[in-house]
Amino acid sequence: MATATVHRHLFTVDDFARMGQAGIFTPNDRVELIDGEVRTMNPVGPPHAWIVNRLVRSLITRLGDTAYVSSQNPIRLGRHTEPQPDVAVARQRGSAYLERHPEAGDVLLVIEVADSSLLYDRLEKAPRYARAGIPEMWIVDIGAKTVTVYTGPGPDGYSRERVVSGGETVTSTAVAGLRLPVDEMFG
Repeated sequence: MATATVHRHLFTVDDFARMGQAGIFTPNDRVELIDGEVRTMNPVGPPHAWIVNRLVRSLITRLGDTAYVSSQNPIRLGRHTEPQPDVAVARQRGSAYLERHPEAGDVLLVIEVADSSLLYDRLEKAPRYARAGIPEMWIVDIGAKTVTVYTGPGPDGYSRERVVSGGETVTSTAVAGLRLPVDEMFG
């Protein structure tokens, strides 16, 4: 019995942008491009939004103009992958981000705030950030009230991981001088 060969069409980042410009996605659609596939992201609940907003405010206050802080906006990891992390901290590039999204080589730190997305962030997004060479990733676990810090990116994922709990402070290895108390993230 003969079987049909199925070919998958993988979208590029440019295809994805054109799809948005053509109105295929509405402004309310929460989608991102992962390995050429358009993926729907989970809806944002109040705790998630509140923590993301606290993080952005804390990072901008601490970093000022020394870094570019972006919230829930695309970063380009390659030709077929453009996730939208909850928070990204990138190198300042003047007005370069007016013309393009930050690319993997620009990004120092990505932060994913996880409630229902914990496994997806850990098993799908973290390995892709590591393969792209992003030096550091944090997963803020709403349920556990912890921050898992991933460092040592490589082709097989991050080589180091540590969990930081309430009463402790996360010290970034990729963003000079960045120290953030875990309790400040959760209020």
